[in-house]
Amino acid sequence: MIISFDIGGSAIKGGIARSETDIVPLGRRPTPKDDFAAFVETIRSFINETGETPLRLAFSIAGVVDPDTQRLTCANIPCIHDRNLAADLEAELGFPVLIANDADCFAMAEAELGAGRGHRIVFGAILGTGVGGGLVSDGRLVNASGGFAGEWGHGPILASEAGTPPAKIPAYPCGCGQKGCVDTVGGARGLERLHKTLHDLEFSSEEIIAQWQRGEEKAIRTIGVYTDLVASPLALTVNITGATIVPVGGGLSNVEPLLAELDRAVRSRILRKFDRPLVVRSECRIEPGLIGAALLGLKAL
Repeated sequence: MIISFDIGGSAIKGGIARSETDIVPLGRRPTPKDDFAAFVETIRSFINETGETPLRLAFSIAGVVDPDTQRLTCANIPCIHDRNLAADLEAELGFPVLIANDADCFAMAEAELGAGRGHRIVFGAILGTGVGGGLVSDGRLVNASGGFAGEWGHGPILASEAGTPPAKIPAYPCGCGQKGCVDTVGGARGLERLHKTLHDLEFSSEEIIAQWQRGEEKAIRTIGVYTDLVASPLALTVNITGATIVPVGGGLSNVEPLLAELDRAVRSRILRKFDRPLVVRSECRIEPGLIGAALLGLKAL
């Protein structure tokens, strides 16, 4: 038995995994953001709740482990930022610890139990508040030892013009320190930013999508530009990785007509042609972080 955790800025979720088909949630507790001792005790409380001795602890975290130093970058939880978190938790709790990025855990869940079943190369894409991704090849997470593989949302790659007719797109500054990243337009906040740029109107992403689905002209224009901007970097990612399926998670994945638009645009821009959907809605809709972490922990045994 292993215990998996999904660590978020507001809550920690736990689960027991005995096999890939036997993963049971344990509930959730508030995340102690600024007190590492309290963070450890929260994890310990999950372990104690099971009444069993786990063989391993596996964590899905919205952060990245440096593959050389094993130090974690996790800006939204200061007490674990810049730590060798696996080593620190092992010392405190006495169990082997595995740490993985949440997008990587999502990709693993989809590859093993979701839309990626039966595919050798699965690229899991996140279109949520921002943009993320993870890559699984032959059942193995490419970032098994940490790293940035799959982070298609970052890098100064965004087109300076998009849509029909073309609209000028600024190189928006990104939280990673660069300009012109897909992350600046590809997520929900990016869609809102794009709508503001094109029409000088401020609406939530939900309102923009609702207007688009009602056939409102300005929203149609925004979605057209959005699709153009996001499809090319995603098509390049598919070409480079050789992925034959791209499950999408995050809030925007709930808008299936938007995914269908993105799928058509991506398939028209890649080298290998598919006569079936490539960019699809994820199938692991409930706790993909917990599931992915559990699968990684079970594989590590």
